[in-house]
Amino acid sequence: MASGFFALLDDIALLMDDVAAMSKITTKKTAGILGDDLAVNAEKASGFVSSRELPVLWAITKGSFLNKLIILPLAFLLSAFLPWAVTVILVLGGVYLAFEGAEKIYGFLVPHKNEVAHDLKSEELSESDILEQEKKKIKSAIVTDFILSVEIVIIALGTVVGQTILFQILVVSIVAIIATVGVYGIVALIVRMDDFGLRLIQLGNGKGFLKFIGNLLVQALPKIIRLLSVIGTIALLLVSGGIFRHNIDFFHHVLESWPGILRDFIIGLIVGFLALLVFKLVIKVVGMIRG
Repeated sequence: MASGFFALLDDIALLMDDVAAMSKITTKKTAGILGDDLAVNAEKASGFVSSRELPVLWAITKGSFLNKLIILPLAFLLSAFLPWAVTVILVLGGVYLAFEGAEKIYGFLVPHKNEVAHDLKSEELSESDILEQEKKKIKSAIVTDFILSVEIVIIALGTVVGQTILFQILVVSIVAIIATVGVYGIVALIVRMDDFGLRLIQLGNGKGFLKFIGNLLVQALPKIIRLLSVIGTIALLLVSGGIFRHNIDFFHHVLESWPGILRDFIIGLIVGFLALLVFKLVIKVVGMIRG
């Protein structure tokens, strides 16, 4: 009896070792999307008055957990009963990621003429207007998180297809938790960087080493967010290109002599701009029909 119990414990220990090892591998495979998730959410969680940054971020974090509670059971059901659907969703998600990356590049190269920036810190807005814009920004962040979460879960699931359902649940759930806690924890540190810098300046009475570090943190925040946005855009195209190359036979032989990372970027960029072109044509046709 005792030997059977200890054998069971040994099996559980081996299972958890395998889960930990596979979770590490899977997290690396989803790193590109996690980078974009970080960039997107750092951008969306900034721009609020200081007292509202953390409450807004907490609201987005709760939405992210809810997203994963919806996505995970559906993903496991698909893996169990319709495994081919996992690849289809993965490729469709890759098209969306490529589209988003191409749209960001297009928006940078061809800025919208009538684009007006709204700052939630503006003193001209009433409190109700600020709260309304805050709700819209939170909703937008949660919707974006849902799409990115689908990709994270599907990519994670793709690495453990063929394993037992328990193994899949453990690995993918761990990756989903790491994605949420890790991303939003780092975002929280980033968006509070300027406040921490101001506190250092005050502690140093506006002079000396503390003032230098404080000013450095305050000035670094917008630059870090812009840098994350650039890194996130590149990550979108790399991840999407990798998805296409590994799951669509045609792309296996595209630019075979090129380095893998460059191939993924080019493939993601081409598919992204094709998707963007189709999207703009559809919008134009719909506008003509309505007009």
